[in-house]
Amino acid sequence: MTPDLPALIESLLFAAEEPLRLETLRGVLDAVEPAAIREALESLAAEYEARGGGFYLQEVAGGYQLRTRPCFHPWIRRLKGGGSERLSRAALETLAIVAYRQPIMRVEIETLRGVDCGGVLRLLLERRLIRVMGRKEIPGRPLIYGTTRQFLEAFELRDLKDLPTLREILELAPETPGTDRPPKAPQDGKNP
Repeated sequence: MTPDLPALIESLLFAAEEPLRLETLRGVLDAVEPAAIREALESLAAEYEARGGGFYLQEVAGGYQLRTRPCFHPWIRRLKGGGSERLSRAALETLAIVAYRQPIMRVEIETLRGVDCGGVLRLLLERRLIRVMGRKEIPGRPLIYGTTRQFLEAFELRDLKDLPTLREILELAPETPGTDRPPKAPQDGKNP
């Protein structure tokens, strides 16, 4: 007797340590149609959302993963005994450059940031947010960097296409005097 498909998929999601790709689910559930798997995933997501419990189902990093609700993160951190795993401003700037410009060489990152990035790159590699993608076919054969699936998971992105555009970033940024942000056009169409 085969178990209920949503319950079976739920158990696989629970046991998985990383997001489960649809292809992986198809491989495990070889006799099940892809449409039925998608339908079961949608059913689970709707059930979790309606229940409003401690976790939800999210499509992230090219797969599906059970995730705890952000409102419970302070207690989860206490349970795990870990402090905050925040990144420094330098690490976030470097990570953003890698995410938007990948594949990218260290010298290109340092040119954009204007400072040495060796230590920051090591930290991002240790945290598995970036990876060495190979070597550039130029003299010296420097390493080139790109983001990882862990990066997508950490920032709750399905893929790199979900990164915000410059326009979206500018719309979210607060207007503060002294920034390089261009002034908004007047609403009435008249020049100031």
